Amino acid sequence: MSDIKDRFLSKKLLIPYIMGGWPDIPTSAAIFKIFAKLGCPIIEIGIPYSDPLADGPTIQRAAEASLARGTTTDKVFSMIAGVTAEVDVSPVLMVYYNLVYRYGIKRFAQKASEVGVKGVIIPDLTIEESDEWHQAATDCDIDPIFLVAPTSSEERLEKITKKAAGFIYAVSLTGVTGARTKLPEHLTEFVKNIKSKTDVPVAVGFGISQPAQAEEVANYADGVIVGSAIIDVIENSKPEEAMEKVRGFGEKLVSAVNNK
Repeated sequence: MSDIKDRFLSKKLLIPYIMGGWPDIPTSAAIFKIFAKLGCPIIEIGIPYSDPLADGPTIQRAAEASLARGTTTDKVFSMIAGVTAEVDVSPVLMVYYNLVYRYGIKRFAQKASEVGVKGVIIPDLTIEESDEWHQAATDCDIDPIFLVAPTSSEERLEKITKKAAGFIYAVSLTGVTGARTKLPEHLTEFVKNIKSKTDVPVAVGFGISQPAQAEEVANYADGVIVGSAIIDVIENSKPEEAMEKVRGFGEKLVSAVNNK
């Protein structure tokens, strides 16, 4: 399999999320490089989709703007190839199943592997229907990464941990992505329960927006995923200031997580 699991061996990880092609392809590549150079060996990259299931309004806006600029799956692949040729990083795609299916399941896995992708998250693909994708991904040395929600039954959790590779994406709350001011009270026990069933690293996402929250989650999780809050920083900055503000915010997040 890929090197994703090994990335967690030496430290807790911040896993930033960026939307491919937003605000445009060159800028998303620049943000990608910023986080890689800040010491984030795993970076999650979204392929924009018109009908997202798990994305809140912030990521939806970024996806819509990216699509309006003409971003395609192949353009995101090309962007990733350019970055992986320059920096040591393990990209993870967040993509909806319709895009994979229309591209061709085996073809998608092969192309992703060619450009340096190490893992793929498909939030609308259930564990029960994942066999074809799981086989195609593993044949191409890509980790199929599955989500676990607070509502997942013990039976489903057992199924997911048996197939899990790279890391398990622990969804912190019931709902969609988006910055929250408070973490759910159940989160510590939720992550502990997942970790009791597998030695695959567990990364927590959805709702984490502040360095203090990231630091708290890193006490019991192996990775902390932050997406909407990063997009908010870019949206709320003047274009000439956006990169420096992203870098500054990223430094605070990395420091908070790596302190654990």
